[in-house]
Amino acid sequence: MSDDLPDPTGLPGLPHPRETRRLIGQEAAEAEFLAAQAGGRLHSGWLLTGPMGVGKATLAYRIAAHLLAGRDASHGLDMPDDDPDLRRIRAGSHPRLFVLKRGPNDKGDRLSAQIRVEEMRKLKSFFHLSSTDGGHRAVIVDAADEMNVSAANALLKELEEPPANTTLMLIAHQPSGLLPTIRSRCRVLRLRPLAPAPLAEALAQAGVAEEAPEALSVLAAGSVGGAARIAQSDGRTLYAALVALLSGLPHIDRPRAIAMADACAGKGAEARFALTLDLIDLLLTRAARAGLMGAPEMQGAEGEARLLTMLAPDARAARRVAELQQELSARARHGRAVNLDPSALLLDMLLRIEAMATGVAAA
Repeated sequence: MSDDLPDPTGLPGLPHPRETRRLIGQEAAEAEFLAAQAGGRLHSGWLLTGPMGVGKATLAYRIAAHLLAGRDASHGLDMPDDDPDLRRIRAGSHPRLFVLKRGPNDKGDRLSAQIRVEEMRKLKSFFHLSSTDGGHRAVIVDAADEMNVSAANALLKELEEPPANTTLMLIAHQPSGLLPTIRSRCRVLRLRPLAPAPLAEALAQAGVAEEAPEALSVLAAGSVGGAARIAQSDGRTLYAALVALLSGLPHIDRPRAIAMADACAGKGAEARFALTLDLIDLLLTRAARAGLMGAPEMQGAEGEARLLTMLAPDARAARRVAELQQELSARARHGRAVNLDPSALLLDMLLRIEAMATGVAAA
């Protein structure tokens, strides 16, 4: 891959997973892998599932280092920093590790939107060239969700007839989108969203300071990657402003709504625009859930629980909120795809929420 293109397997604001010293909050998944190894059930294919940013790639690199160093389960997955195999992995230069990921597009000026069959040909070459080494080999697919049909079918052949002494680890944020035959060939390791305490610990390890881990855990859905994005973009303040604005429903303060929308327009506001869309989606999702299950125990901002209950006081209202969430989510995707004016799009979304709240209040 060209040095000018970003690495698609890293998350902004965090160390690369291969460089992360400890995996925090996923002890159950680690223990499950080690138990399988200790019991002689080391599958050739593993499917690491869970939300984006909870440590799937970090676990994959930890397992790779463990296997390439020839260690058994009794040692655990922690390794000394001066281990030669671990050092090569962190440098991205281990000859017996291949990372299957998105490559450049046909022009070579940006990343392809998918993992294409051209990248699978590189995997074939890796198997051929590394066969003379004699040691264990590892392949990390990051992320399997991004394979196109041709690449997925090519990988399936490797899973059906895996090369000797090789472990393939597929990272999947949404495993339901994978071929059923791929899922059936892999043993699943499920990674869970992080609770506030381990999330704060993981952020501290990554050098991200955060004062309100509970609120951040709510907004990031237990994802370290999502939490880093929110913390570095002052997302908690933005969400608090959104909650404060909508707390005036069934009528919102139009000047404040216009100011919030205008702050997401113009050059340099792209990240704020994307984050605002995500936070609106999150708020509506939480409101629909609150209408069915009651107000949440943890809040993303002061006054959020009261707002969620007002938006969806019962199951019927929860369904209306869920329908609006799906409608606005689709509208946001379309608007970004065709470059609609961010300010107009966001103001329209806020007014649609107002219209829905007016209907709920009148019911």
